Amino acid sequence: MRGSFLVKLMPVALAALAAGCGFRLEGAGALPPAMARTYLESEDPRSEFTARLVDALRLRGTEIVSSREEADAILRITEDSTGQRVLSVTARNIPREYEVFYAVTFTLSLEGERVLEPQSLVAVRSYTYDETRVLGKSAEEAEIRRALAEDLARQVVRRIEALRTSTQTPGV
Repeated sequence: MRGSFLVKLMPVALAALAAGCGFRLEGAGALPPAMARTYLESEDPRSEFTARLVDALRLRGTEIVSSREEADAILRITEDSTGQRVLSVTARNIPREYEVFYAVTFTLSLEGERVLEPQSLVAVRSYTYDETRVLGKSAEEAEIRRALAEDLARQVVRRIEALRTSTQTPGV
């Protein structure tokens, strides 16, 4: 009897403990209210990063508008680049390991005032290359790029969320 009571009490205790330490589920953050209508300015609006960023912003209730005039916030992506480098080669000078990187730089203006100066983020992952599995490795590289773009989009959103919490006054 006592054991079943503890089993039922455990989830409640864990929830209270998690709430008390500031834990929150991913996606539960809040963007500044001025970002309700945001214009996303990017040199490459069809890039993997831009697509992931739009998804992340929409998940938090932001409407992406099609012109600057409609927007209260302007999120400008000034760099959106990706590539790969050879990390190591075999004794026969055949690439053995690659590094895939994704770099972005962004700024944010709310209601005509720049609130985030240019911020640069870089994500890097490496993978081994097998010349006998070219198609599989090509797909692996594409998946790594997608994952890097998603990671960077989450980092951008977290930086914007941190902006909101740093500008709030205590007791609000």
